[in-house]
Amino acid sequence: MSGPLPILTGREDYGSGMATPRIVLFGATGFTGRLTAEALVARGARPLLAGRDEARLTALAESLGGDLPVAVADVGRPESVRRIARRGDVLISTVGPFVRWGEAAVAAATEAGAVYFDTTGEPTFVKRIFQRYGPAAAARGAALVTAFGYDYVPGNLAATMALGKAGPGAARVDVGYFVDGAGVGHASAGTRASALGMLLEPMYGFRDGRIAPEHGRTRKFVVDGRARHGLSIGASEHFTLPPAHAGLREVNVYLGWLGGLTRVAGVLARATPVIAAVPGVRRATEALADRVLRTGVGGGPAGPGMTTHVVAEAYDAEGRRLAAVHVAGGDPYEFTARVLAWAADTALAEGVHGTGALGPVDAFGLDALTRGCAEAGMTVRE
Repeated sequence: MSGPLPILTGREDYGSGMATPRIVLFGATGFTGRLTAEALVARGARPLLAGRDEARLTALAESLGGDLPVAVADVGRPESVRRIARRGDVLISTVGPFVRWGEAAVAAATEAGAVYFDTTGEPTFVKRIFQRYGPAAAARGAALVTAFGYDYVPGNLAATMALGKAGPGAARVDVGYFVDGAGVGHASAGTRASALGMLLEPMYGFRDGRIAPEHGRTRKFVVDGRARHGLSIGASEHFTLPPAHAGLREVNVYLGWLGGLTRVAGVLARATPVIAAVPGVRRATEALADRVLRTGVGGGPAGPGMTTHVVAEAYDAEGRRLAAVHVAGGDPYEFTARVLAWAADTALAEGVHGTGALGPVDAFGLDALTRGCAEAGMTVRE
């Protein structure tokens, strides 16, 4: 883009430095952003819609009632993102791939002392939030709640419940994410672009009480009497669960969206460090991700026929299973939008518990998060 990036407004002057906190939705015109905007308006919220395309922002505001304020902001000009964040605001970022484009919003929220949520599922970005941005956010009174959507709120919820049932003898927890009725074929263009970016990134787990490299581990779960296979992935659970459970020495998170290809993907994942070192591979992967975003390749939400399952199993040091919790819902994109809207609405009205990099249970408490997930369509199965 060239030229200045103006702040555009609805009836309030959102560029004037007013102290009244509000919800800011950055990336509002993207697929997940639009769903989140709709969910916020359905709750009675009036978010500031932010993004880089003035015409699309205005059209979205009109489609949602015509009275929502908008602001032009572009990750290529971090100062334009900083202008939309104020102390006490709730800033939601849906701008991905996050490893490439997500840092402007995090930095803006940190500097302003705002509450920040994002929709990333990218392990490298999650790690960056906890290890790089968390301490700075705590010092400034900001709260960063990353991966606040289907990735990885349900796993945090289920694992916390399973560990609570297991008691102090729990030394390991495994979390698995699975889907029925659709899957990778219905992933949005943004999800596909983020997945391409993850292909060459180093993965991690939590082993022997520390974050450790992880490549290609797979395991089988039994969900509703059916065997499911998952591929290990870096997630927020690796950072959020151990501090809250002193005896926990191992955390594993598995993604089961690949179905029968999971084991093949595990073999390929073990070769990631070698592939990533080949000259030109990263640039080619980024170019492919950009093409996916430009063409909009991706199926989007699958509708009412889709079901999602998240299972958490807690084990003792000898490998005996102590407890298990199963949560289930529908379309993951719809869940993400609704749980984000609940979180932003709640944080604006009541705040969150703590500062720095927080997990979803840390930010809201287990009971409130359980209610929020239920409102968004993800419930605990007995």
